[in-house]
Amino acid sequence: MRKGMFALATAGLLATGGMSACDTESGSGTGSGSSGGAMVGVILPDTKSSARWETADLKYLADAFDAAGIRADIKNAQGDKASFQTIADGMIQSGVKVLMTVNLDSGTGKNVLANAKKAGIHTIDYDRLTLSGGADYYVSFDNVEVGKLQGQGLVDCLAEKRVTGPVVAYLNGSPTDNNATLFKEGYDSVLKPKFDSGEFTKGPDDAVPDWDNAKGGTIFEQQLTKDNKIAGVLAANDGLANAAIEVLKKNKLNGTVPVTGQDATVQGLQNILAGDQCMTVYKAIKKEAEAAAALAVALARGETPSTATNTVIDPESKAAVKSVLLKPEAITKANVKTVIDDGFVTKEALCTAAFAKACTDVGIS
Repeated sequence: MRKGMFALATAGLLATGGMSACDTESGSGTGSGSSGGAMVGVILPDTKSSARWETADLKYLADAFDAAGIRADIKNAQGDKASFQTIADGMIQSGVKVLMTVNLDSGTGKNVLANAKKAGIHTIDYDRLTLSGGADYYVSFDNVEVGKLQGQGLVDCLAEKRVTGPVVAYLNGSPTDNNATLFKEGYDSVLKPKFDSGEFTKGPDDAVPDWDNAKGGTIFEQQLTKDNKIAGVLAANDGLANAAIEVLKKNKLNGTVPVTGQDATVQGLQNILAGDQCMTVYKAIKKEAEAAAALAVALARGETPSTATNTVIDPESKAAVKSVLLKPEAITKANVKTVIDDGFVTKEALCTAAFAKACTDVGIS
């Protein structure tokens, strides 16, 4: 981030919900954390469910707005619905022209979008579609394709292990996140035929509230207790994958039971290098953030965006939402280097002492 153009300020505690928030102003921001004068308001969801919101989205969005010379106020609700609402109210009252949000759930998100529309503010759903929210635009990845990559990844990993009739457990994302529904649609399309044919056996199938990794670990421990023949785990993201891996380690099963993931986090990639996780899905968040910022910049300047060439149908309202959908990529040990080459993860962060040899083995030098 370039000094003088924007600054990062961390508020101590929000008045509502008692949660800390990360406030970033780009453009000619003062670093005060105030929304005043910002043309675009952005609300990110948390820093607990995935490291990406803090390590990737925050930086790339701020960089994109700074490069465009547009003042933006970027805050994180830290998983607190009351804080999400309070932040949104502040941005709306301050007069932002565009509000971009990653909803915590569709109910809260819908209320915020409705208030923004009443104030004549353009709205963008970032990464997650707010069901029945009626956002003007939606920017994300093809999330059904993400799930398909996970499902096929698990199939390939089980084939490599030469497991016959494997029991497959699902550790799904949050039931309030439409993305989790889309991921499941994708991996079900790959795995259900295997279950139906008897080639695979369907094991426990549980959602993890709020993508909470600690809860995910507890749920998987219960799954493994219920069915100790689990031979593969479809974990919906890298955080949940790691939660499952920790349980497998306690039972001396890590490395023998393939586990999927998503987000290409440092932890997920290190688990892949260690042989404890069979794959992850890389989503080029820099491209997602830049696409969303480009939409917001155009709208803030009173222009009609030309990049939203896709249409997504809201499954609840059946409304067509103008969208930008990007392509995800499956990552295994064989192509971990892709994520380094793309600049998403640094060699220094990934190839610590414990993983130096593994990095060299896959061509990261």
